[in-house]
Amino acid sequence: MNLIASSINTQLSQMAQLLNGFEHPAILVSEDYEILAVNTLYQQAFGEIRLTEQAPQHCYQVSHGYSQPCDKSGEDCPMQRARISGKRTRILHIHQTKNGAEHIEIEMLPLPPSENGRGAFVELMKPIPLASGVRQSQTMVGSSPAFLHMLDSISKVSRSDASVLLLGETGTGKELAARAIHQSSQRSEKPLITLECSGLTDTLFESELFGHSKGAFTGASSAKKGLVELAHGGTLFLDEIADVPLSMQVKLLRLLENRTFRPIGSTEIQSSDFRLICATHKNIKQLIAEEKFRADLFHRINVFPIRLPSLQERLEDLPQIARALLQQVSTEREYFLTDSAIQQIAQQSLEGNIRELRNILNRAIVLADTNVLDRNVIAECLEIEQPPAEAPVTKAHYSGVDGWVDLKTLENNYLQNMHHAMQGNVSRMADVLGISVRSLYRKLKESRD
Repeated sequence: MNLIASSINTQLSQMAQLLNGFEHPAILVSEDYEILAVNTLYQQAFGEIRLTEQAPQHCYQVSHGYSQPCDKSGEDCPMQRARISGKRTRILHIHQTKNGAEHIEIEMLPLPPSENGRGAFVELMKPIPLASGVRQSQTMVGSSPAFLHMLDSISKVSRSDASVLLLGETGTGKELAARAIHQSSQRSEKPLITLECSGLTDTLFESELFGHSKGAFTGASSAKKGLVELAHGGTLFLDEIADVPLSMQVKLLRLLENRTFRPIGSTEIQSSDFRLICATHKNIKQLIAEEKFRADLFHRINVFPIRLPSLQERLEDLPQIARALLQQVSTEREYFLTDSAIQQIAQQSLEGNIRELRNILNRAIVLADTNVLDRNVIAECLEIEQPPAEAPVTKAHYSGVDGWVDLKTLENNYLQNMHHAMQGNVSRMADVLGISVRSLYRKLKESRD
């Protein structure tokens, strides 16, 4: 009996060594879903698994906590796909990891049947950076079909060096998507350089992008490297690409065509190897029709477009996103949203998407007396943003108790209460209120006078 056990352990050890040849976490699974061996990368990423003949481990138990295979639990099963097609199969799944639930790209490789006619499969697991099935700070969160479709596109394009155009409403997470593409790519060890194109003048755009030499213009007291040079080997992310000045678009097009540029005030032509990601919330085709955006530049950046769904298109993700945002905006105290509060939020248009949701939750934390955010608190948050239509637009507001109260007094009291609740964090207050820090300091000073 000991000889048999020793032989089995030796075989498992040999299989584990073979799996170590893969560059991603990998397991060997029988056609009965039993995990036969795991490689070292799997142990490091997902935790140690003890494999014994007496207590077999099944992939659906370890990865998902299911009591039966994925296809019987309402999910696609990559093994079933590979078994039917006889070919390599790829799919996105949410796996339980040491960090909680995370989106994982699964690749299932069918192996030739053994002498007894039974098959086996190698399952490769590639975590998708910045994507979580439940929560984590600075991650894309969700599990809805619209979200998974977008995430699948990100996973596919990350393996190539193709230029990407991220499309979607403001606040849908285009910057996070750009970071996910970069960190999943072969350029992840190099920098991701971001340029916010909105609001830049011609000169400032050119200086930021290409850099300048000393004395190139008034105030250029020293040479400055441009973002294109800094992005060499990595990724250049041009956010709000539709706002690039029309006069600068031809220079940007030239850069993208031959990857060469010349800093302002310099005669030296330089080159840079970078992967391009662009983003916009505007309709570029309409801008082209209005002659505000070059068609040739659009075709250069529109190699692989990815549309990010709005919050209204993925309302089933709202509870997960809200929990993640609450953990970001309040690190010292844990807050909970009631089901009725979530329903109240879901009924809003949420045109600002995740940014608007974050503002609502910030206000809720300020207004709540407890760590439970219910429907009444959310209703009060929404009233702050948009007063009821029947409220008289006058200098005063009727309190219902003390008679007419000056609106300035109400504003001053509100600011002082918020200042106290946020422990004097003026920057955070400004984010919640949607005003500049300078304007907020002025209002706070006025409220104390």
